[in-house]
Amino acid sequence: MGARVVNRRDFLRLSGIAGAGLVAVACGSAAPIAPAPAAAEPGAPTSAPVVEGAPAVRDVPREKTLIYLQQSQDGQLLNSGLGNPYTPGSQGHRAVTGAHEPLFFYSAFADEFIPWIATGYEYNEDFTELVVSIREGVEWSDGHSFTANDVAFMLNALIAQAPILRNSTEVKAWVSEAEAVDEYTVRIAFYEPRPRFVFSHLTAKFDTGIYWLPEHVFRDVEDIASFTFYDPEQGWPLYTGPYNVVHWTPQQQLVDRRDDWWAAKIGFAELPEVERILNLPTATDERAAQLVINNEADTTFHLQVSTVEQSVRQNPNVITHSGRESPFGYLDWWPISLWFNCEEPPFNTKEIRWAISYAVDRDQLIEVGLGGAGKTTSLPFPEYQPLLPYFEATAPLLEQYPTNEYNLEKSVALMEGQGFTKDDEGFWVRDGARVDATITTFSIFNDVGPVLAEQLRHAGFESEYTTPADAGTRRSEGVAKLTLWGHGGSIRDPFDTLDFFTSKYYRPVGEPATYPARWRNEEYDAILEEMALMSPDPNNPAYMDLYLAAIEIWLDELVDAPVMHLLHRIPYNTTYWDNWPTADNPYVNGALWHQTANLVIQGLRAKS
Repeated sequence: MGARVVNRRDFLRLSGIAGAGLVAVACGSAAPIAPAPAAAEPGAPTSAPVVEGAPAVRDVPREKTLIYLQQSQDGQLLNSGLGNPYTPGSQGHRAVTGAHEPLFFYSAFADEFIPWIATGYEYNEDFTELVVSIREGVEWSDGHSFTANDVAFMLNALIAQAPILRNSTEVKAWVSEAEAVDEYTVRIAFYEPRPRFVFSHLTAKFDTGIYWLPEHVFRDVEDIASFTFYDPEQGWPLYTGPYNVVHWTPQQQLVDRRDDWWAAKIGFAELPEVERILNLPTATDERAAQLVINNEADTTFHLQVSTVEQSVRQNPNVITHSGRESPFGYLDWWPISLWFNCEEPPFNTKEIRWAISYAVDRDQLIEVGLGGAGKTTSLPFPEYQPLLPYFEATAPLLEQYPTNEYNLEKSVALMEGQGFTKDDEGFWVRDGARVDATITTFSIFNDVGPVLAEQLRHAGFESEYTTPADAGTRRSEGVAKLTLWGHGGSIRDPFDTLDFFTSKYYRPVGEPATYPARWRNEEYDAILEEMALMSPDPNNPAYMDLYLAAIEIWLDELVDAPVMHLLHRIPYNTTYWDNWPTADNPYVNGALWHQTANLVIQGLRAKS
């Protein structure tokens, strides 16, 4: 086995990263951040945040404004002017914080299923038909009623415009008919039993769940994906949530509370205490941290561990999910793997995929990149309580398929077995060509990405870490051969993630794919289809046997290489807002870019 070098300083010195001027990126260390100024007393009058170039916008004081630093690109918001969550380039529910509402919410941290626009549902005995009851009194922001017609319309639109729209591939494959029985009742028929449909598609949790569009607007839209749905003069976009856009540019977005929100009108929920959400670009981690430290921002997109730690250390009002202590965050549902484009040589060969996995020292990656504040994962699932029986059942297979093993000798043997030799510079070559192991991803991995690339180079793979502006397109269209990315699927059932790798999501290189593996296996497809027809239950031997059969194929093929869990490290500034979700108060996960953002905002309390 290759010798380990886990000391951060020694790794950077010996690898040459320090000489290349990448110490800050590799360590995740931030530039020095100024100490926080004295905070205003929470009850003292404070001026409204400056809103540049926003005509006819009312003044809202700072203590009633939630300032959120969103994910951005080149200092600009990613979704400007895209009110339609299905438009290419839109980040869906992230575009307008607090505006989207689902039929049902699910909080994984509280393990709570919350009927929202819908009041309930009922399956028939064999799960081939579903009836959903819609809550009376729900309204769009223009006053039109939200009814069963909106739900039936959206499901039928997904079927008609598959595979272009998000969720349309599986909805078309599963749903045979969707109809409004009456104003508040939807009937959904399936080709085969679909016992997961309510949870997988009608329930908002993390990043999943169908987006609902107003039928009275979109019934006249022929191509939904091309319609941006942003026209302030017409009051667009329309949402059912308690907020809507009043000003939107690439530099800032103002989302104001609607005091005529349906839930408050009918007594279902109280108006949130937050009157305005000011969304600003994150720019850099250091800039985001400085604004939080200065009490000029309340929360941010996910930050690197050292930056969050500085925020906590320099402002006593800043906390995280784990309070003011390491690891400064919580286990997200998005375990990270090194994904392969399994259609492109040489990554279309499992031996090469395993050779690369054996070249990754995951412990060193976490020690050097995250200062030890991380956790490896052997499977593409988060270690949430409902999934632990599946981890336990997989343990014997992981002895045969050791996904976390660092072993350069095994890596060499596999590469030589595939006809590769090393050139004068120590890189693997076959037929005169080196293995292009360029890692294409986003800047959220700037702490561990350079370290991973250096490990691969050390093992003979010509690698570099890149974060191009079009990384998402490269990943989707198959231009990227390797990508560091997560799995937003399983929360309590392994099927949701395993289904990513079924051939219905396969697209040839050059065509956009929902999931970038581009791997196909008929036996695996058949097993997943059997699982799809069953209610998930780890105590059902038949279901567990199917899971083990599927995961053994996946592990043998090593469709992607599990690396580590993602911890969301989000600062919460308590100067103006309290009751943030934490380990001691886990009513929901705290990411405002997830579909449960409304639950966070609804839970916040003005500091008195």
